[in-house]
Amino acid sequence: MAHNRYREAQPSGENTIVDSEIAQLTAAGVEVLPFIRSSDEIPSMSKVAKALLPISPIWAPRAQHDLSRLLTEHRPDALHLHNPYPLLSPWVVRTAHRHGVPVVQTVHNYRQVCSSGIYFRDGVICQDCKGRVLGVPAIKHRCYRDSAAQSALMATTLAVHRGTWRSVDRYIALTTAIADHLRDYGIPDERIVVKPNAVPDPGRPAPLGDGFLFMARLSPEKGVDLLLDAWRRHPVGALGTLRMAGDGELRPLVEAAAAERPDVIYLGQLDRAGVRAAVEASAVVIAAAMWHDVLPTVIIEAMASGRPVLGTALGGIPYLVGADAPHEPAGTGPAEVASAVAGGGSPMPTGIEVGEAGWVVAPEPAALAAALPVARANAAGLAPAARARYERTFHPDVVTKQLIDIYAGMARTTNRA
Repeated sequence: MAHNRYREAQPSGENTIVDSEIAQLTAAGVEVLPFIRSSDEIPSMSKVAKALLPISPIWAPRAQHDLSRLLTEHRPDALHLHNPYPLLSPWVVRTAHRHGVPVVQTVHNYRQVCSSGIYFRDGVICQDCKGRVLGVPAIKHRCYRDSAAQSALMATTLAVHRGTWRSVDRYIALTTAIADHLRDYGIPDERIVVKPNAVPDPGRPAPLGDGFLFMARLSPEKGVDLLLDAWRRHPVGALGTLRMAGDGELRPLVEAAAAERPDVIYLGQLDRAGVRAAVEASAVVIAAAMWHDVLPTVIIEAMASGRPVLGTALGGIPYLVGADAPHEPAGTGPAEVASAVAGGGSPMPTGIEVGEAGWVVAPEPAALAAALPVARANAAGLAPAARARYERTFHPDVVTKQLIDIYAGMARTTNRA
């Protein structure tokens, strides 16, 4: 399991998922050899190592040396790569292949194409670098760490390693939207498997609370402005309470909203116990992303606790709530649920799509404002289905078995070759 951990000061869902996968695989009897580097190591590096940092996204010689030694000693069945930047480099794929070890990568973002990884710039979705040999727009707009020099390095890295990424033996797409992204990048269907992340089972859901919970990084792409604009379109207290948790550059905006309206509460940055308490105190969880959010973990946490989700129809959100899946079991698909929630056949308001575990709308204030009272009124109707979707699709037992099957299938394919 290869991963460059993000800095601990920067809360990372990827770090959490890697730790969880290692624990779940180990519990299932799989021998896991962590090959982990951390960006927190950078300040304590030697002068020579720091001097080499600018080229490490393209080629990290120390990481290749250490990985070669590990592969030679242990002969693992597969290398599972998560984030390679900046201390591992995509070159680990080539190193593994040189040792005859197949590679699977979990795709957490859009960094095969986009230097920032999120297809979002200046408050709007941006895909200006799609289809380009070199991501010149990323350099022009300083998309990576707000630095022209570092953006040029990342854009060059993506260009250099286009062939590397296309040599990966199996891609894990966290949602159907990421699978589409990989196909658009040129990865054939037979090398893509859709496998979401899991979150631990919190146990039997507590009775629904009241109001809404928004829990995310407080930054523009997460839809903080969108949600507050939609909320202000309703009278104070009309929708119950809006709880907002997290931290980030838009924290002052959230604090101001909480000071302005008694029905907005800012909870700050929460630990695990705080997250569970906040989810249980609410009836609906909101995912108001303004970008193609890959897999907001808060949605899975909501479903695990039997809370339906109101989200924007972007990225992986429709997949997570079951609004893009015609393959649901009879009686639980979007059409049947929409009919049941609307009261035995009454149509949903225009622009609100009902999934198995929630609702999705366009990322616009008017659309979200119209959906808020619908979600509040019908939360109890979708709560059991939300929990059922978690148990069937996102429970650790289900997801870990799927991951082991991916490894086994990849090994069989490699052996045949």
